[in-house]
Amino acid sequence: MKLLTLHDLNKVDSLSFTIEGRFDATAGVERALTPLFDALEKHAAGWMPTIVKSGRKRKYSREAVWRALEERRDEYGSIIGLYRLDSPAVSLGLNLSLAQGESSFHSRLDVQPLHFFSGVDACRTLVSVARDWASRYPVSYASAHSIADEQLAGSPSFGRKDRDARRDGFDKIYELFWLNIFGPKLVESVGRERMLSTPAYLVEELPNGSVLLVLWPTAAEFASEEARVVQARAHVHLRPDLDFDTVLRTLRERSAALVPVEPRFHPDVAPFLSRLPDEFSLSERQRKIAELNAFRPPVPEEWLPVAHPSDVANPERVLESYGDLSEGLVAVLHTDVPSIMEETPESLTDLDFHFWKTHFPERYTRDVLDGHTIPALGAYLGDVLVRRLGGTWVLRQKMEESQVRVGKRVWLPFLRARRYMQSRQSLLDYSLTQFFHEVERYRS
Repeated sequence: MKLLTLHDLNKVDSLSFTIEGRFDATAGVERALTPLFDALEKHAAGWMPTIVKSGRKRKYSREAVWRALEERRDEYGSIIGLYRLDSPAVSLGLNLSLAQGESSFHSRLDVQPLHFFSGVDACRTLVSVARDWASRYPVSYASAHSIADEQLAGSPSFGRKDRDARRDGFDKIYELFWLNIFGPKLVESVGRERMLSTPAYLVEELPNGSVLLVLWPTAAEFASEEARVVQARAHVHLRPDLDFDTVLRTLRERSAALVPVEPRFHPDVAPFLSRLPDEFSLSERQRKIAELNAFRPPVPEEWLPVAHPSDVANPERVLESYGDLSEGLVAVLHTDVPSIMEETPESLTDLDFHFWKTHFPERYTRDVLDGHTIPALGAYLGDVLVRRLGGTWVLRQKMEESQVRVGKRVWLPFLRARRYMQSRQSLLDYSLTQFFHEVERYRS
């Protein structure tokens, strides 16, 4: 298994724990951070990182951690990553800001998949790490929750401008998550007595005045009706200015947005559409799948029942020019789309996905698209029809009128390419994938 990346985190929901703690590094970074790794090694049963990464990867050990921190250290601090290769996958980023007097660390721990925390025992291990870290390193606020639901909640800005969110931080109870740690300032702003009487699974006052609050026994069940009711009650308890019914309705809408939707894509474009959901955030993915399920591309009209006869004087030269155009497209895109060299139906789907993912029609001027991309793409598409479906070119002086005869119809690949390359939406409406399947249907 490879190291867990941000792209991987967007494929399956994970539990994300973020915390920023303060410490005194006067006696040395190793001494100051020893309690952090003590807690991790003591409690992280089943999800302990096994790899330390700075400029290179090492097997986890204290010595490996200290060496990595030193390797990445500069005048401002140091940053390293800890990972787990076995399931569950783990990514733990540790970013140190070192200064005279009080220093700080920012850590984000992601554990994938979220359902690893469907049992009480597994959840207790994370609660124990969070408790020990927050008891040893003063925090203003920390939380652990589903990444997908955090996105739906608008974390970390919660509707504010990014500039204001960075300046003010979590300065009031914008949201409650599965696990929450409130620093003394937040506790006092709410009222310590009120905070400690929050109706939740676990409410615990820490030695430094912070409060640890866990809403529900298991993190993976955050979206259940029972857990949402507890979440709403706790939030309204801490924010009496909020309306319970309104808060609960919003939480229910978030739960509904995360209910899995089975992909049922139109068969002619399913190879293409099946690759799109992972490109959307976890919070909007199910809605997008539902939209793609309902999508019906227009029936291709780029064909003629009877061919226009060829009107070119030198067919070999025209075919050679088409070959040059097609090879030019391959030369430009073969790094991003390696399969383009194979001229297969899969190559066309890979091109569809590449053009859509990169917003290709919107990134380039019409002069570039009309003068270069569209002619090259039309020539390539025609070559695929010839090579894979036994088609025959019927050449015309006007390029857009050139046809490929397959079965009893003649098809217009250059016209299809022009309609296709108008916008990002047109990549869906006039996909190369669908066009190939339509031509294939009429081959015999």
